Amino acid sequence: MKDVITSREQGILRAQINRLGKKNALTPGMYDALREAIEGADRDDDIRVIFITGSGDSFSAGNDLNSFLSDPGSVAPANFIKAIASAGTPIVAAVNGVAVGVGVTMLLHCDLVYAAAGAIFRLPFIDLGLVPEAASTYLLPRMAGYGRAAELLLLGEAFSAEKARDCGIVNEVVAADELDALAWSKAGQLAAKPPEALRRTKMLLRRGSAQVVRETIDAELEIIAERLVSDEVRGIMEAFFAGKN
Repeated sequence: MKDVITSREQGILRAQINRLGKKNALTPGMYDALREAIEGADRDDDIRVIFITGSGDSFSAGNDLNSFLSDPGSVAPANFIKAIASAGTPIVAAVNGVAVGVGVTMLLHCDLVYAAAGAIFRLPFIDLGLVPEAASTYLLPRMAGYGRAAELLLLGEAFSAEKARDCGIVNEVVAADELDALAWSKAGQLAAKPPEALRRTKMLLRRGSAQVVRETIDAELEIIAERLVSDEVRGIMEAFFAGKN
């Protein structure tokens, strides 16, 4: 799929979000392509690490809002979230630019995250009449503390890569022209390690929270499904698109 480009090299599966004209906003087809890449990597003993990045000036602007209006019942986003949350293969992300919504919450399920110094993050779920997803209501308070998580999720304001690092979302912030090489080198370091020990260590790191994460994802998705067909959300979406015309 041209909007998600995958390749493999030295035991690393690279998945690049590549919908440049829409700031890498995700459609159901793109969610399915990313899910298939993750699930395929988990089944392939030759793939030891998954590497996710974006294209141009964006990592991902989140869900394509047209999808909310045209197909509010699509299961593709939920299936992708469940796949990345349960992945046994270590995941490295290189956040090259704008990361909004699921472009941020997917990072909470990555094992190593590196960001360009100019990257901008935002979690605007409430402004869209929705609630957060991908178990971010559980994971973000654990990473950042309740106060910072509440600030990011309730206010929904844009924040810098440096703040993302301080909140535990990002491991390291580097110059944009150094990002891909650094993140790829870290993926290479992981790929060179004993693969079974690597996967089992990831499993143990996440063992204590795995069930709660699954339950939180389901609870969030249930509320999101209700919200997507609500008058409040429909009105917000319609006003958004009317303002663009």
